[in-house]
Amino acid sequence: MSDEVNQQAAPATTEAPAAPPPQGPDLNLSDLSALRSIVEVASSRGAFKAAELESVGKVFNKLNNFLESVAKKDA
Repeated sequence: MSDEVNQQAAPATTEAPAAPPPQGPDLNLSDLSALRSIVEVASSRGAFKAAELESVGKVFNKLNNFLESVAKKDA
C-alpha cells in the first residue's frame, strides 16, 4: 500500500502597494557645520575623556579642513 501526499497549490497572493522609493541621506554643509560646533562645545565642557581626545581631534580636523576647503571654493 502506498501513501499518497495530497499537495495543494499555494493560494494566490495579492501584490502589496508599491512603497515610495527610499530617499537619499539628507546631510548638507549646514549640518556638517553644526556638527563642528557641537564637537567644539562638547570639548569645552569636558565631554570627552583624555584617551578619546586624539580620535575626536582627528575627526574634527578632517571636518574642519573639509568645510574650509568648500568655503574657499565658494568664495
